[in-house]
Amino acid sequence: MTLFDLPAEPDEPSRVDEPLPTHEPSHADESSGSAAPTSDASPDAEAGADAPGAEGTHRIRLVVAYDGAPFHGFAANEGVATVAGTLAEALATVLGEPVELTCAGRTDKGVHARGQVVTFDTAADLAGPGARARLARSINRMCAPAIAVTDVAVVADDVDARFSATARRYRYLVLNRVAPDPFLADRAWHVDEPLSLPAMVLGCDAFLGEHDFASFCRRPKRTDGVEASLVRRVTEARWTDEGDGLLGFEIEASSFCHQMVRAVVGTLVDVGRGRRRPGDLLGILRAGDRQLAGNLAPPHGLTLWTVRYPGWSTDDVALTRPAPEA
Repeated sequence: MTLFDLPAEPDEPSRVDEPLPTHEPSHADESSGSAAPTSDASPDAEAGADAPGAEGTHRIRLVVAYDGAPFHGFAANEGVATVAGTLAEALATVLGEPVELTCAGRTDKGVHARGQVVTFDTAADLAGPGARARLARSINRMCAPAIAVTDVAVVADDVDARFSATARRYRYLVLNRVAPDPFLADRAWHVDEPLSLPAMVLGCDAFLGEHDFASFCRRPKRTDGVEASLVRRVTEARWTDEGDGLLGFEIEASSFCHQMVRAVVGTLVDVGRGRRRPGDLLGILRAGDRQLAGNLAPPHGLTLWTVRYPGWSTDDVALTRPAPEA
């Protein structure tokens, strides 16, 4: 059965179906989509990820949310369940053809996403009435409850989930109280010793701006004798008190290197514990030594929250809008 064998449904609610503007692909180390498994986001590029759609095909953009707990990361990995593998299998079944996925940010095992973006090419014509709604419904029925497609759009052939992105935002949750919360067990890092939120807030200042994040990244393997740059520009880093012991950390940058967000969170929690001072962090950054920074925060507290593109972001997708009537 393919998408076109499914019963017709009414047109989906109005969404962003116009092609996104794009910019020249960045050749910097990206927090992006690729074939090999990595972390919060990995530096390696996916073969053909920035190539336009082949003649006779259409480029499709999905916004995807998922629970990372059941998966060994986003990237396809033979023999284990992954987000990309599960999603690609469902798409192939519905569309009647194999698809190659490119994503905005590859997430590690246990890391979640609220606003992951995926692009792929297909010969199927999804511009017709109700076609995109039927695709989303079909994929969601096959992939529930761990994966949900929240938006489908037909875009220009040069729109690329990875290279067209201008910014990515991650969110990390820390539950700071004595008693754990079973309902947050796979969503927040439980830290039962007291943390100084003011100290952690002060520590964020060190990360703002452009820095070499070698002290906070897993350095990628060298393939051609040239080391990839670990310089990143962070535009926002902040903690908020969510109440009842729940602390939220958000960080935004054009891209992230491997394990960067979890290393930053682990180090800031050390500041909150009093093991480091906020003023120490700039020196750790400048040293370029991974051994000087803190341990990685656990993956289950991390969520890829938002991906931004010229004139559009995943925040524009209303997750709570009513489903189309059957």
